[in-house]
Amino acid sequence: MDNVPLPEKSFMISLDPSDIPGLVSFWTFDESGDRFTSKRGEPYCLQSGSGPLEVVEDSGASFGGTALQLSEGQWLSIPRHECPGLDIHGKDGHLTLIAWIKRKRTRVEQCEFIAGQWNETNRGRQYGLFLNIKVFGASDRVFGHLSNIGGPTPGYKYCIDGCMGATAVPYDQWATVAMSYDGQAGYAWLNGMLDACPGVNPYYMAGGLHDSGPSGSDFTVGGVDRSGEMGNFFCGSIAALAVYSRALTAAELYALCQK
Repeated sequence: MDNVPLPEKSFMISLDPSDIPGLVSFWTFDESGDRFTSKRGEPYCLQSGSGPLEVVEDSGASFGGTALQLSEGQWLSIPRHECPGLDIHGKDGHLTLIAWIKRKRTRVEQCEFIAGQWNETNRGRQYGLFLNIKVFGASDRVFGHLSNIGGPTPGYKYCIDGCMGATAVPYDQWATVAMSYDGQAGYAWLNGMLDACPGVNPYYMAGGLHDSGPSGSDFTVGGVDRSGEMGNFFCGSIAALAVYSRALTAAELYALCQK
């Protein structure tokens, strides 16, 4: 029994995000400022929309012990034309978006946007990772919003399409939240596990993702364009953010969450 490897040493899959196929970009945050360039994958640059942002030390933060600190009202973006790899759409528009976060309470009760290409003002919805969307009658869950038409779900004021987890994401604790889409269904993940919820996770939506065209959504982090202005702010820390152009396997997502 002494020769049996410890569980954390026995993964057959690399724990490094850049070794998993399909990586578009991977951001970590190690220095305060207003621009943050992906160091792995495509070197896309997140630009603050709200002035210089603070990076803090946190021993619990994955990938180096530092994290971007977002106060309510702070957000970042990449213009659509500068990040073609993140413009995931069409019938082959498969993806995984994963974020390592420590959530804080917002002053105003609202949906909380982590990242994605999701513009409600100009009907440019494609994909977006949220917390605390309540369209299915529950709060504080991971919600992977998806759209194949860009506008509201027919018969509703807003888009309600997307996968919702079963477990509330805690405050003041590090968690790994993710969404994926394989062309047939969306999946919400919490700490490397599919957070299954009957009827809404997986959420079946065949047909691919909306193509918003040249005037569609930018890629944004921490806030989303809705009602003609930025809102739905995320408040807390982000240690890292990754986007893949494929739906990762359960084993790959679990391995990533061991960092």
